[in-house]
Amino acid sequence: MERLSTLPPPAISLSPTLRTFPRTGISNRIKCTVSIMAIKPEADDVKDVKDIKSIKTQEEDDQDGLAALEALDKEASEFNKDAEIDRILKAFKLDAYAVLDLQPGVPESDIKNTYRKKSLLIHPDKTSNPSAPDAFDRLKKAQTELMDEKARARLDESIADARMLLMRERKLTVDSEEMKNMSAELREAWRKKTVEVLIDNEHRRRKQLKAQMQEEGREQRKVDEEVDVRKRRREHEVAWEESRETRIGNWRDFKGKVGGKGGEEGGKKKKKLKVLG
Repeated sequence: MERLSTLPPPAISLSPTLRTFPRTGISNRIKCTVSIMAIKPEADDVKDVKDIKSIKTQEEDDQDGLAALEALDKEASEFNKDAEIDRILKAFKLDAYAVLDLQPGVPESDIKNTYRKKSLLIHPDKTSNPSAPDAFDRLKKAQTELMDEKARARLDESIADARMLLMRERKLTVDSEEMKNMSAELREAWRKKTVEVLIDNEHRRRKQLKAQMQEEGREQRKVDEEVDVRKRRREHEVAWEESRETRIGNWRDFKGKVGGKGGEEGGKKKKKLKVLG
């Protein structure tokens, strides 16, 4: 035992060479103690490693959750864009209020705000929907019509006419309770009547435009005929002036021939005619 106490303390290291000792001169108890101290980490270190792994796993789960939420948001956004494009294309295009999903009589500020939001939503550069350009063009046309005072006045007049026709059909008045508190069914009937009035007005407009174009066509043909007559007259006058020298020369030649024949006949004596009786 005295010999053992004089030995230097063993160096503790993680090196594999120090995990085993020679059997001679060292007890089994010392070997076990040194081996455990060399290869077994402390309990606090193990806990820290587990905590780090747990934190990393939580961060990865959070990132996966965020990615899933972003995918869901993107899918929902595309669904909203497709739904709005489909609504615009199904709306009656002669009714600018229906295209913009607005009620008649709204202020211009509401028209501008609604158009800005919807145009950003369905802009062809921000969606892959092939119908986006057509829907965007209809939206822009509806906004332009409502911002034009005359065009909006004509549309408001058609909507008011549809309302009056509906009241007449159902024998209602402005003071009727049904008109003051319009039901969903009555509003739908008003919308359908508005479509009928707008279609009828469009037919009349096209008919008038066709008649106007025909009248303008007749007027244009008349103008073209007059222009053609004047053109032919000018061409005839130009040709007449260009042939003037030729005509004068031909006339002189003709007069010369006639004068020569007269001189020859003048040299002959005329016989006197005897008077009978």
